[in-house]
Amino acid sequence: MQIGNIESFKHLSQFKDTRDFNNNIEQWMLDIKGSFTKAELVALKRLIRFSAKVAGICTAKIGTIVSATHKAKGIGISRSTFKRMTIKAKNLGLVTTIETTRKNGSKSSNVYIFNRFYEQPEPSKEDKLNQPKTSNLSKANNQTNNKRKTDGFYKQNEIGQNTTLDASFTSEKVPMNFTDFVRNFYDDNSIIEEYWKLVNISAYKHDITENITETAIKAFKVLVRKIKFGKVNNVYGYYYAVLNKKFRRKYLVDLFNDVWDSK
Repeated sequence: MQIGNIESFKHLSQFKDTRDFNNNIEQWMLDIKGSFTKAELVALKRLIRFSAKVAGICTAKIGTIVSATHKAKGIGISRSTFKRMTIKAKNLGLVTTIETTRKNGSKSSNVYIFNRFYEQPEPSKEDKLNQPKTSNLSKANNQTNNKRKTDGFYKQNEIGQNTTLDASFTSEKVPMNFTDFVRNFYDDNSIIEEYWKLVNISAYKHDITENITETAIKAFKVLVRKIKFGKVNNVYGYYYAVLNKKFRRKYLVDLFNDVWDSK
């Protein structure tokens, strides 16, 4: 992606306006503030300030942001501190970064995209996730049409005829096999759609267009396993981090293959 005026990235914003952005940041900070050092918080707050013109989007260079902390009263930070902060923010699901290039093809500054705050599922949902309906995860790939019907796609009357279409189905933008798999752990379709939003963001970030659903399901299996061991505090943040790792690996493999084929 080529760098341009910040207005050209307005479509990437996930917020209605600056107020909506600030409200989400307040929720995020209540949840993850303790993950950052004092200096890293200075870096994060400065990045947030630079993301006010277009709510949740920043195209400023690292040097510009770092320099601003030295001009302000308080702690001035280093480039390495800023980079450590962004790594933590990405792993927690707070920020997504997209690398940009200039017209001559050289690397330019990153675009920083703040993500909406994803609330933790209700306790009853977490209980369902810790005690899945199907013990063998691989069975989720062999769901039948009967499974889809009993999960709410159609309500049937006593004589077995389809009546009205139930509202408890996921958006048509979410692949059926992803829906079927995640529904083994969550009955709430809005939660399934939130997970798929993270898949889309991560895939776009790494320029991945093939086998997205397959990778998304593999990443969800990793999430389920970690939850069973009690090692996940923020399920959405952890899932997003796993997606980034898997899509990044796929991107590098595809890049290597393209280079090798061109020789």
